[in-house]
Amino acid sequence: MSGRRPALLALAGVASARAALAGAAALTDRPAGAPWRRTNYAGRPVSLLGGPALAFSATAGAVLGAPPGTRAAAALVGAVSGLVGGYDDLAGARPEQARDKGLAGHLRALREGRVSAGAVKVTGIGAAAAAAAFLTRGPGRGSAALVDGVLTTGLVAGTANLLNLLDLRPGRAAKAGAIAAVAGLGGPAGGLVAGPLGATLAVLPEDLGERIMLGDCGANALGALLGLRLAGAHSRGARAGALAAITALTLASERISFTRVIEATPGLRDLDRLGRRSS
Repeated sequence: MSGRRPALLALAGVASARAALAGAAALTDRPAGAPWRRTNYAGRPVSLLGGPALAFSATAGAVLGAPPGTRAAAALVGAVSGLVGGYDDLAGARPEQARDKGLAGHLRALREGRVSAGAVKVTGIGAAAAAAAFLTRGPGRGSAALVDGVLTTGLVAGTANLLNLLDLRPGRAAKAGAIAAVAGLGGPAGGLVAGPLGATLAVLPEDLGERIMLGDCGANALGALLGLRLAGAHSRGARAGALAAITALTLASERISFTRVIEATPGLRDLDRLGRRSS
């Protein structure tokens, strides 16, 4: 892919995200924006409407830049992950859902005969990831095709979830997403993440300024698209290694605080705090 096309796709992502953010800002103080208002970790009011703005612009940019055989999958995983993530943002804020966080919380809710908003989200993203694996399947058959399908499903769903786990401080998930997108720009499939990169950079100042949060909607949609790019790697070993790392980090998050680890690691701490307001 020529150097000019990714730049144009990124600029289109920036323009789309800025327009979507303008629409979100117009809704924030109106009654329609009330369900999306939250108080962040520092006690400041923020709006989760930045999430739909990012989800829409990142998905549109991914579809525009994806290789022909991947466009339908990009549209599907971006749209579905954003929709079910938005559902979790809204329904998950209800008092009865307060304990239903993380894998343990979702399983506890099921044992109690309830379906948590998070479980709905996980199911939706998993189904979209599996459908994306079917849509992007290669010509092979048998066990190799099955392995490729499992890897694609796991990478899309796992990256969607992992990026959402990072959305605990302003700009953290967006920075991680932007770094991953830059890393994925090379090769014929790099256009898939050029638009999402531009969209992410466009919302980052609002995120760092604590005016918006990505929420499940934005983080899940962006993560799913990044996972689809990972699934496009030619080496099956590289895909398996990436999935193993994502799975390990996800399982670790059930017992280890990412924030505590980041704060204790000088390089990560500096990157995490870069551009943020003081608490």
